[in-house]
Amino acid sequence: MTSLQQRVAVITGGARGFGKAFGHALADQGMKVILVDLDLAAARLTAAEIGPNAEAAAGDVSDEQAMHDLMQDIAKRYGGIDILINNAGIHSAEANKPIGELGTARTRRMFEVNIWGVIYCTLAARPFMAGREGAAIVNISSMAAYGSQMAYGVSKLAVRGLTVSFAHELGGDGIRVNALAPGLILTDTIRNELSPDVMAHVKGMQIVKRDGAEQDIVSAMLWLVSPGASFVTGETIRVSGGATLQV
Repeated sequence: MTSLQQRVAVITGGARGFGKAFGHALADQGMKVILVDLDLAAARLTAAEIGPNAEAAAGDVSDEQAMHDLMQDIAKRYGGIDILINNAGIHSAEANKPIGELGTARTRRMFEVNIWGVIYCTLAARPFMAGREGAAIVNISSMAAYGSQMAYGVSKLAVRGLTVSFAHELGGDGIRVNALAPGLILTDTIRNELSPDVMAHVKGMQIVKRDGAEQDIVSAMLWLVSPGASFVTGETIRVSGGATLQV
């Protein structure tokens, strides 16, 4: 992973959860990581925890102009952007409902973050990633994108589609675009939100009968942004212990 040293990564939703774990992992590889989050105070705490290779930035991924200005500022200060991880998303159990139950206002807001956020951040970062060796984007989808009838799953299905679309669109710029679809990963949020019965049900769908851990997602992310994945683009990799397998 020495090829990641002295490079620049932007991680949306970087204050906590997967974003925080990604920040630690990439900073440990010698990258400069910018943790973008609505909660600037939390992002600053995470950046301080990670150390001198991390910094926090306030940002709402559903604000197109704000993302344009942010990516431009980062590129101006550091000479470009090498890695973009589109991690920010609305993903609470509260959002995992049918659209009619969730309501149009909350569905719209979730789509603005989960779908339009990916679009805005990708297009804003593109000019500053183009032509940089090893440039890579990783989107965060979900196992809910496979067969889910809920609003959240629909938004993550769209992320899978955007991953393919942007892989084609940005390929000429030398930018690879892939996605991860986590299964049941026992983060603090999941433990707090899901009942033991629900977790047991999902775990019963897995082939690998152990709990999913943040490190499983981190390891997959590190591979996708590494030279080892230089021939991989447009793919969504499920990290779910074999749940939701399809032929």
